[in-house]
Amino acid sequence: MTVIRTPDHCFQNLPDFPFKPRYLEINGMRIHYIDEGKGKPVLCLHGEPTWSFLYRRMIPLLAKTHRVLAFDFVGFGRSDKLTEPQEYSFDLHRKTLIGFIDALELNEITVVVHDWGGPIGLRVVTELPDRFVRLVILNTFLPTGEERPSKAFLSWRDMVERVAPDLPIGSIMRRALPNATAEIIAAYEAPFPTAAYKAGAVAWPLMVPLEREQPVAAEMRKTREVLSRWEKPALIMFSDNDPILGGAYAFFREMIPSAKKQPEIIIRGAGHFLQEEKGAEIAQHILAFMEKPPAIS
Repeated sequence: MTVIRTPDHCFQNLPDFPFKPRYLEINGMRIHYIDEGKGKPVLCLHGEPTWSFLYRRMIPLLAKTHRVLAFDFVGFGRSDKLTEPQEYSFDLHRKTLIGFIDALELNEITVVVHDWGGPIGLRVVTELPDRFVRLVILNTFLPTGEERPSKAFLSWRDMVERVAPDLPIGSIMRRALPNATAEIIAAYEAPFPTAAYKAGAVAWPLMVPLEREQPVAAEMRKTREVLSRWEKPALIMFSDNDPILGGAYAFFREMIPSAKKQPEIIIRGAGHFLQEEKGAEIAQHILAFMEKPPAIS
């Protein structure tokens, strides 16, 4: 197993990203995170193929009254990377996130999940329920291999298989964010200077189970089972223009009992990466949600 690290110079001149990088050693890997503000923790988990940069528009607003942590999974952002897609696994990401929570002794967490941050983050929630007091769920999924994925996802997965290992991160983000500046697209490309750094981004789409017997499917069934009895506050916010995951909004609202107690919120005029396009609006919804005292069991 070869571990590599994106050079620091790749992260120079990031737009609207003044946050000090912080690092922890977890299971032999250097993990990067942002830690801003004081108060009860808000833990923000990114997905594919992004990193903590995705949350930059939300962090300053949330950090006025809370401690905001945005974590880079192994293979993304400033965290260490492995060079082969097969070296990545759901269990690697799950154990890294648990190690991060343990190392910082985080409790009474409000977790914000998006894309692959959902399957991994919500699995950890169901394993460590006493650590979490609220869920904020944005454009994500819990795939068990039993439902047919959207055509858009299957097309995306096929493309990843065709072009691997050199996934065109910039082109992917440019198509998803047509109004983003060249500097913003470059910031999403920054962690991936060559194909060798992209193995984690290649691995995630191929990790989605298409059949019930695949390993991640069993983890997602366990997650669904626990969340179907979840009574602590849960806020579901999806955008109105996500061709891959947009249909999962109703699934989460129906599955999680406490989600029905919250207002229905659709973020208008945004695609899959809604934090990039509507970060301030999402942060305001989260702050309003957090003003309500959680039920701590």
